[in-house]
Amino acid sequence: MEFLIGGAAAVGAGFFTNPLEVLKTRMQLQGELRARGQHAVFYKNVLHAGYVVAKNDGILALQKGLVPALWVQLVMNGMRLGTYQFADSRGYMRDKDGKIIFYQSVLIGGMGGVLGQYLSSPLFLIKTHLQSQAVAAIAVGHQHHHASLGKALKKIYLENGVKGLFRGAGASIPRAFVGSVSQLTSFEYAKQHLYTFGYFKDKPLLTSFLGSMVGGVAISVMMTPFDLIMTRLYNQPTDANGKGKLYQSYMDCVVKIYKTEGLPAFYKGVGPMYLRLGPHTVLCLVFWDELQALYSRWVPTENLSITK
Repeated sequence: MEFLIGGAAAVGAGFFTNPLEVLKTRMQLQGELRARGQHAVFYKNVLHAGYVVAKNDGILALQKGLVPALWVQLVMNGMRLGTYQFADSRGYMRDKDGKIIFYQSVLIGGMGGVLGQYLSSPLFLIKTHLQSQAVAAIAVGHQHHHASLGKALKKIYLENGVKGLFRGAGASIPRAFVGSVSQLTSFEYAKQHLYTFGYFKDKPLLTSFLGSMVGGVAISVMMTPFDLIMTRLYNQPTDANGKGKLYQSYMDCVVKIYKTEGLPAFYKGVGPMYLRLGPHTVLCLVFWDELQALYSRWVPTENLSITK
């Protein structure tokens, strides 16, 4: 049940924040391996990007990749939040006073994040492809021209097998570990601080909201460079053997981005990244706490980790 609760919370949040994921992906691919000033700038900022996408592709284009995106949320965050909740509800992350043990929170949060990200990698791959697809006038990055999630899965499998579906999965591991640890650990510590000093003691929803805002800032700052690298590796064109044509490895991607686009390039799309992850984190973690509370009322004997 822990995994279902985590997945349901993330799916609910993902529906509302997918448009910002689309804009973030477009901005991360803009100017790929081109020096500043040597490429067209279709998306000046997140608001301009939203306007450009809606004008050229139609308003519904802001929800491109929604189906695989929601499946990603169900699998990835179901595993990530479920693992964290499962461990917490059984006493693996807190001391005798109910306070978070830092290194155990980091290990469990990171492990759950890595497992969830890796298992959802084929869906994440196709989500990235679909979200980057645009009319020629505003297209950035390689265009894969998938018609749907099902057809994309079939096409990639027939061309390169299971290995093709998991292309770039290794690049998702640093992103998943850093993102999961920074979000969940900061969320739990923020709530613990609020309860320790008696703030909003009788307002668990407000406590979850404030804690999730801290988690949203932490994950956005920490994860953006890793997210950009993963987006580039997932979206690059491949040869007949399924090997990337632009980047040979994770480190090759890092070096090429640094040499051609400079250090600031690793924070391309940080604006929409925060605008997406901020609300997504708030919605997801608030939904998560509220669903845990609801379930605990149905199954009162279960020692669930609601706000301590």
